[in-house]
Amino acid sequence: MMYEEKVKQDRAAAKPPDPLGGGGGGGGMAKNGESTAEAASSTSPPLPPASAPPSRPKAKHRIEIEGYPIEGVSIGGQETCVIFPTLSLAFDIGRCPQRAVSQEFLFISHGHLDHIGGLPMYVATRGLFRLRPPTIFVPAFLQDLVERLFEVHRAIDQSELKHNLVPLEVGEEYEFRRDLKVRAFRTYHAIPSQGYVIYSVKQKLKQEFVGLLGSEIKRLKLSGVEITNTVSTPEIAFTGDTTSDFMLDPDNADVLGAKILVVESTFLDDSISVEHAREYGHTHLSEIASQSDKLGNKAILLIHFSARYTTESTFLDESHLIEHAREYGHTHLFEVARQSDKFENKAILL
Repeated sequence: MMYEEKVKQDRAAAKPPDPLGGGGGGGGMAKNGESTAEAASSTSPPLPPASAPPSRPKAKHRIEIEGYPIEGVSIGGQETCVIFPTLSLAFDIGRCPQRAVSQEFLFISHGHLDHIGGLPMYVATRGLFRLRPPTIFVPAFLQDLVERLFEVHRAIDQSELKHNLVPLEVGEEYEFRRDLKVRAFRTYHAIPSQGYVIYSVKQKLKQEFVGLLGSEIKRLKLSGVEITNTVSTPEIAFTGDTTSDFMLDPDNADVLGAKILVVESTFLDDSISVEHAREYGHTHLSEIASQSDKLGNKAILLIHFSARYTTESTFLDESHLIEHAREYGHTHLFEVARQSDKFENKAILL
């Protein structure tokens, strides 16, 4: 029996999960602990036709940075999924939080389960709502393993799990929309990993044609003359899990110059040493502070805080962040955004 048919028959009285709603630390979990793509309540309204797209209420956990709304959840070792809804993309899938389901493009950084564990559920839930098969970007070295993962789940679930899998090597680019492309970059984690830079792609009129009448430009275009140059601008860089060595890599200039840098900072204070962070393939906040002169980003979103930190202790420690910045003379990068506590669980904007 196909996945969609099974759900219709077994959950006839269930309300489908809201791919953008929900909130709190549970991400995509119902009150009884089951994934909300499967859990149902006897008091829920009837299931709408499967062809009906899921509703899109305003998310409860959202911040806006440099014109981009951002949603998600990130706790080191437990779950990471960072969502840019206006671009319909997510970085890593964690346990598949509900708001990730409606994102058409997914970028996987590495194979640790707190970053990839929800992948089958992401694809299955999109199929349930008859959304188009997602495009999933993975490191090339994971391609065969991910394909085998889906084969196992097809056999278990007797479903199609339709998707488009795109393997990317470090340095490889891929245009996934007419106005967006991605490039994979090298990161330095305990297991093989990579990050992603998202570029906006625009056509700009060549300088020699600036000032011409529209009719003349049209004539040139119709005659086959190339009247524009393609301009690519790094908008968003996502590191996934990595040591701070990515900042020293000469091939990562666009990462350090992207408008927004989403970077892990697993450890925040002196209770854990830099050496310990590096041993396990992670970044310490003090390393970001000490190398902040290399960062040309307009905004930096820190994610993947260790579960040892509470939300309250993280934000009460604001003075510690400012102290780091002042020590290295880069206070402009270390102003804590007051809205950052809206980001589900633990993340901070510098």
